[in-house]
Amino acid sequence: MGELIAGTWQRSGMERVLTDGKLRRPPSVFRDWITAEPSSPFEAEPGRYHLYVSLACPWAHRTLIMRNLKGLDELIDVSVVHWLMGEDGWTFDPDLGVIPDAVNGATFLHEIYTLSDPACTSRVTVPVLWDKLNRRIVSNESADILRMFNSAFDGCGAAAGDYYPAEHRDEIDDVNARVYATLNNGVYRSGFATTQAAYEEAVGEVFETLDWLEQRLARQRYLVGGRLTEADIRLFTTLVRFDPVYHGHFKCNVRALVDYPALWAYTRDLFRHPAIRPTVDFDHIKGHYYGSHPWLNPSRIVPVGPDCDFDFPSGRETLA
Repeated sequence: MGELIAGTWQRSGMERVLTDGKLRRPPSVFRDWITAEPSSPFEAEPGRYHLYVSLACPWAHRTLIMRNLKGLDELIDVSVVHWLMGEDGWTFDPDLGVIPDAVNGATFLHEIYTLSDPACTSRVTVPVLWDKLNRRIVSNESADILRMFNSAFDGCGAAAGDYYPAEHRDEIDDVNARVYATLNNGVYRSGFATTQAAYEEAVGEVFETLDWLEQRLARQRYLVGGRLTEADIRLFTTLVRFDPVYHGHFKCNVRALVDYPALWAYTRDLFRHPAIRPTVDFDHIKGHYYGSHPWLNPSRIVPVGPDCDFDFPSGRETLA
């Protein structure tokens, strides 16, 4: 989502990584790790790290949710980019919900990448976890940041809670792998496909996975272990965008999320969580997708609907 090639500053978009009509998402390149070990080059310390995010991006959204769940708002500050990703990529242009870069004073997110590595030629994506001490990017991989936030700061003021419990890690990893390949990334593979065959393959996998999740969540409140885990966080950020964006904009229109009783109730259940609800901004979400992909939506008109009541009680509290 939202990609530029560092050093060239031309809009790359997903269409630059397509082969045979299929989306190919290159890996993240900054993959260092924060730990609680004093000998670590990236030791967990209050106030040392800064998070750059987009409220529109599901990958960045994951990290905001975990930051809230773990009470890291006083330990890790945050900057929020503008929802529109244009020719110069993510910016900090003033708007509702934008939080300027008070750490490095950047105007464009790509400046953070070249500040960290002047020779950087990677894609410019969110989220970005920045080390103020060493003045460099620690990570731009959301899955890694999620796990760092889950445990690295437990000894320096983080809230209690383990969202990647050891006894359920294998199952969480299995669920994550399927959900990522066929749903989190699957909606993009559908939306950015450039051949009918590539589109039909991707959208078929999207709905096979939604059907599988519907059956799983019809009998249990959460995906794994009867408790909220990172698997739920990673799924939620796709589901909350499904009807407002993916159903129409990405042509994932076989069924809507509201057509799945268990999934729709599950999404509302998570939305109403006090640590999750403040992280959802539908204005940024819809504005970004419908405004930043002119090859899909040349008019850049943002649909008024759908009229989805995420505040309606889910009734899932009684499930195990």
